[in-house]
Formats: sequence, C-alpha cells, structure tokens
Amino acid sequence: MQWLTADEAMTVIQSNDQVYCQGMASTPTELLTALARRCRNLSGVKLYHLHLEGPTPQISPELKGRLLDISLFVGSNLRQAVNEGLAYYLPLFLSDVPWFIRRDEFSLKACLIQVSPPDRHGFVSLGPTVEGILAAIEKADVVIAEVNPQVPRTLGWAHLPASAIDYAVQVDRPLVSHDPVLSGPLYQRIAQNVASLIDDRSTLQVGIGRIPDAVLHLLRGHHDLGIHSEMISDGVMELAEAGVITGRYKAIDRDQIVTTFALGSQRLYRFMDDNPSIAMCSVDYTNSTAIIRQHPKMTSINSALEVDITGQVAAESLGSHLISGVGGQMDFVRGATLAPQGRVNRGHLQFVVTEYGIAFLHGKTLDERALRLVAIAHPEDRESLLIQARRVIPGL
Repeated sequence: MQWLTADEAMTVIQSNDQVYCQGMASTPTELLTALARRCRNLSGVKLYHLHLEGPTPQISPELKGRLLDISLFVGSNLRQAVNEGLAYYLPLFLSDVPWFIRRDEFSLKACLIQVSPPDRHGFVSLGPTVEGILAAIEKADVVIAEVNPQVPRTLGWAHLPASAIDYAVQVDRPLVSHDPVLSGPLYQRIAQNVASLIDDRSTLQVGIGRIPDAVLHLLRGHHDLGIHSEMISDGVMELAEAGVITGRYKAIDRDQIVTTFALGSQRLYRFMDDNPSIAMCSVDYTNSTAIIRQHPKMTSINSALEVDITGQVAAESLGSHLISGVGGQMDFVRGATLAPQGRVNRGHLQFVVTEYGIAFLHGKTLDERALRLVAIAHPEDRESLLIQARRVIPGL
C-alpha cells in the first residue's frame, strides 16, 4: 500500500479506462473529485457505480465525452442528469452486480473505495457499504482507497487485507449521514396498516424511504424479529437496541442482522462499529433468492411509485422518467414469495397498502383485483377508477 495524494493516484487512469466506485455512505468524494480533474485531459473514461452520496463532480458539463457516469441504481443527486442524458443508467438487479463485474468481457482499470485504517492484523474494513465492491476489488488492475479513521470497523465480509490496496489517500471526515425524518399523518396511516401484517418472529427486508422507516417505528411491540435486508437504517438500530430484533428464529445467520449497506445517522455508524451482531455481506448473498427463501415468515416491505388497477407495480420510473432503478426489490419480492409463510408482486404481489386500507391480491382475478384496489384508493378517485377499470377489464 503506497501513500499518495488523490491526484497522484489518479495518474494511473488513461483514456477509455473503466472505473468502479464504492457508493452510499462510503462514497470516496475526494477520489471522485480527483478523477474528474484527471479526466479533463482524457476521453472515453467510464465510471460505474451504485447510488452515490454527496457531490457529483463527474457530471460537470466540461467532462462530456471525457468521463461517462453510469449508474446501476440512480440516487437523487444524479436523477436529473440521467433524465437529461448527461449521465447514464444501466438496468440491473442488485443481485447481479458482482456477476456483471466479474464477466470476462468486462475490463476494470481501477476500483475506488473508502476504508478504515488497518488494524493490528493488517486488515481494513469496508465500513457500511459492501454491495458489489468485493468483485470490483478482485477484478480491478488497481485499487485506490481513501483511508478514513471515521469509517466504522464493520464485520462479516467487510474485511480486506491492506495488501489488496495499491494506493492509499489519507482523509479524515464524517461519513455522509441522513438523520431520521419524522413522518406525517399520511405515512403513519400507511405504516400502521403495514405493521398489522407483520407477525412476531418474522425476518424483514425493509426498503428505503419514509414509509419503511415509519413501519419500523411501529414495531416496538413485536418480538424476536430478524433482519435480512440489502440495506438498514436507524430504525433497525433502534429496534435492535430495544430487544425487538434478535434474529433468534432466522433459518440461517441466526442472531445476526445481515445487510450489504447502511445509510443513516452518525449514531447508526457508531452502532455498527465492531458490532458482531451485524454481518455486512456481498449483495449477491443478501439478495440471493436461494438465501432469502430459507427464512420462515420472510417479509418484504417496499415502497411503490404507482400501482395500476390490475396490481402491477411501478417502482423504478414514472413512464420514461427514471426515479431510481431496478435495485433489489424484485430479488426480495421473489425470495419472500417462495419462503415458508413469506409475504410480499401481480404474480408475487400479495398486499397493496394505502392510508385507506389493505388489498389482498394474491390468487385473485383481474376483476377482483380491480375492485379491491378501488376500495383502498382515495374516496374522490374511486368512481373514476371503477369506470376506467370497466373499460380495460372484460367482465368487470
């Protein structure tokens, strides 16, 4: 491991190289900024990543044609750029990200990461973001790391020998954090309906957003819940501290909170530091249908952008306007559907929840689905929805 400045490390990047960058709370901002500076004199460099947090210097107008930003999942800071054609989106299930990186035809010059300092055994930790980064580290010709003492030393699959890092850049700054936001009455009503569907001893996957956060807040009266989820936030920490999350009845990884990334407050990152109850794993493990389906009462909780009158769910885009990406929702929807007493899609979808009630759609015909969905729509919309449904669904 050779210590350099960020600009010195970026001199390894040449025109037409491909780079993968760690994301979420672990986004290596200083390396991204140095990469953007380096690419002013290059062309055709491709930067691949999942959701990034913080500044986005890589999409500066002066870098058009020089540095191509390619998101495997689109965050709010890149949403406008992707929809305007200034950055690019590559649809991919999260569980397939390591496979995508490891393909023989995919060349990778560099992998940019952020890690903790080496411990007394010579290992660094990848902190709160593992996702597909292990595959990228294996694949890349050069691994460049920000070494930050404020990165929590997470356990599970998050350890990496310092010898795997070619160039190291010293930084000392807090990780990107998001403090919990109190949900309003609308979110609370939806969350109450969702919480009523969750049994004790269930294993949960909880997506990102105000509704999942509100659901977690309402589970304090539950017992022996488990977590197997692509992400965790403060709500999971609070339930673990309250003794609600124990993992005692999980089929595998018993007693452990299994996840591939975390995004929340600084308190969450401190909670994760050297915590043996949290196993950070690669996304092809957390999002593997074969793994997910082993958990009894596996329950997948996700938000939708729209649900049509037959129960089809839009969670990626509104028409052609991209909001997020494929992500891992279908990984968990499928896995939870196959799990013993699992709960969740039109083929997989079991429950649609709004502030007006719960519609159980599994095993129902299109006309039955339509009537149940109309019943939980806003009262002012129910009549017009029923009229439209009768136009498109024969026999209604």
